[in-house]
Amino acid sequence: MCWEILQDIAKIVSYVGPTIAAFWALYVYWSGARRERAKWAESLYSRFFEKKELKEIREVLDCDPGSPEVAMLVTKESPEFTDYLNFFELVAYLEESRQLKPKDVKALFEYYLGCLKKHQPVMDYISGRSNGFEHLRRLLSRK
Repeated sequence: MCWEILQDIAKIVSYVGPTIAAFWALYVYWSGARRERAKWAESLYSRFFEKKELKEIREVLDCDPGSPEVAMLVTKESPEFTDYLNFFELVAYLEESRQLKPKDVKALFEYYLGCLKKHQPVMDYISGRSNGFEHLRRLLSRK
């Protein structure tokens, strides 16, 4: 009788054990993915607000549409301006590849993405196929 009970318990464990292990593996995966997204978000946030060059471009773009400074920025096509756009190209790529969630991008950068959108010369520059901002162009079209 005891032997039969032990066999039944062994069968139950053999069925339930892998299921528990699978759920545990999913939990560990989701935890790690969430932690990685948090690291990306923190790294991007720090880089965006600590780099002097990005701050200068942020200040120029944080103005009313039609500003001559913005038109000059686009015309001049300075490395700082393209670095700024490349930063957001990276953010857009990370969102598309699901390294960042759309809600993270929105929480951290919605205002600054809006600043890009409100300036037609900037949007024209981003839309130029030869400038290579495909991910950013798609991100801005969704916002």
